[in-house]
Amino acid sequence: MDTHASNQSHAEGQQHPIRLYITVWIWLFILSVGSYMVDILHVQGYLRWGLVATLMMLKAGLIVAVFMHVAWERLALTYVILVPPLLLMVFVAIMALEGSYTEWMRLIFM
Repeated sequence: MDTHASNQSHAEGQQHPIRLYITVWIWLFILSVGSYMVDILHVQGYLRWGLVATLMMLKAGLIVAVFMHVAWERLALTYVILVPPLLLMVFVAIMALEGSYTEWMRLIFM
């Protein structure tokens, strides 16, 4: 009997409360409304793209953390999953800056 109770409590410990999932869905809905509001309010320029990218990253983070269960993984596995895409984004940003600088120098001296 003791083993059965232990297995049952272990199985119950693996389930996440429905309240967590409902809260995440509400936050995803709020962030999606924010994305649509950027378009409805006709925000333009870098502010628009900054807001859209920020809201997109927040939604993706919630989905990865909760629905893909990364929030409950070991820290090493979380780093293996999250660090490479973050480094790629940093390298893309560096290359974009370098490309802008190269274009600017060619326009000045040619």
